[in-house]
Amino acid sequence: MRQRLAFVPLALFLLVGAGMFPVLSAQQPEQAPPTSPEAEQAAPQSPQQAAPQEPQPAAPQGYTLPPEKYEKAVAYSRASYRLYFIDFAYGLLILLVVLGLRWAPKFRDWAERASGRRFVQALVFVPLLFLATDLLGLPTSIYRQVLALRYEQSVQSWPSWFWDWTKAELIGLVISVILIWILYAVIRRSPTRWWFYFWLSSLPIILLLIFIAPVVIQPLFFKFEPLAKTQPALVEEVTKVVARGGLEIPPERMFEMKASEKLKAVNAYVTGFGASKRVVFWDTTLARMTQPQALFVFGHEMGHYVLGHIYRRLAFTAAVLLLFLYLGYRFLGRLLERWGGRWAVRGVDDWASLPALLMLMSIFGFFFSPVSNSFTRYHEHQADIYGLEVIHGIVPATNTTAAEAFQILGEINLADPNPSAFIKIWLYSHPPLNERIVFAQTYDPWAKGEKPQFVEGP
Repeated sequence: MRQRLAFVPLALFLLVGAGMFPVLSAQQPEQAPPTSPEAEQAAPQSPQQAAPQEPQPAAPQGYTLPPEKYEKAVAYSRASYRLYFIDFAYGLLILLVVLGLRWAPKFRDWAERASGRRFVQALVFVPLLFLATDLLGLPTSIYRQVLALRYEQSVQSWPSWFWDWTKAELIGLVISVILIWILYAVIRRSPTRWWFYFWLSSLPIILLLIFIAPVVIQPLFFKFEPLAKTQPALVEEVTKVVARGGLEIPPERMFEMKASEKLKAVNAYVTGFGASKRVVFWDTTLARMTQPQALFVFGHEMGHYVLGHIYRRLAFTAAVLLLFLYLGYRFLGRLLERWGGRWAVRGVDDWASLPALLMLMSIFGFFFSPVSNSFTRYHEHQADIYGLEVIHGIVPATNTTAAEAFQILGEINLADPNPSAFIKIWLYSHPPLNERIVFAQTYDPWAKGEKPQFVEGP
């Protein structure tokens, strides 16, 4: 799956039903970031009538875990990091095997014998190629689920897991057939400008996929219910936070995802755009957090909503996609000049050149990870700031509440207590949890007489 969609990075989000902006990094380890006090703290009156904030009690100094859980978190994180690099190398090996054994030319020949129409050829070639590579890639996917079960991040049965894998395959095949048919049509019509014209033609498709994902694709993997139905008291408090930020997020844009049917991990995210934009809480998160902590999580997600991060992420991804396609154009011809004869690939416009292009795209994506993760870490830090500011004056002990929410996320998701600088730069799309907790404890522009960055008010 990773190699198939390397030239459409956002499609990975769509196929697994995850959000574009989860609360915790997808590499801490994979998917996102409890023991929480049972008694909920009462929120003050509306922002206009809120009393001055009470002195905040001492918060825990950084992200801490008891010894047994600390060792477990370190073991899980390191296993996930190793799997990330192994998965990349193994994916490249699969593509080299497909090229070396000339499977792609065989699939091409079968497709060309099936019909002279190019779309029909795509209907034959693409499923054959991707089912072959994805079946070969199953061991790493299965091991990822083994880790999730072993470290209590998942409760999903294997039949359910395989059914989700099958659904993702079917969705991926539909998307891939269309995109690759367009790709090779453009290559044949414009051998020197195909990278630009395919980029232009793929953008509307990507936007459509992101638009429909929350309402069409993600519900195929998880159940969603309106938050107003499942958590009416929380929605009432959320409206105060929304008003505090001077924004309108109607309750029908707030949902609870039934993650507990498959997962123990906790998270929340914002996804979609336009009419499909929404904030989603995992039910596991709501079950383990107090209402004030959940309000901070909402404030964080609202930050992505208000600060336009979805559209900035789309623009960034579009620019990266254009760069990758141009690099693919520059390198694919040279690669086929050197190895095309051995691989029985007739040229760039040959269906059988696709594994070579996917291999290039995977390499580009791998080495570009530090840049893309730095971009998203900046957005996540901004959302942390916004979350602290927007609940200030509504939630008592704002800094402590935020730090406790992060602590809960880390404890349940077994976030790495002390990732190395290399791991942070290469894998983390969010700041490390310890940094976020320390920042949450110490961010207080009001006490210093400074102006908040994003939300004005008490």
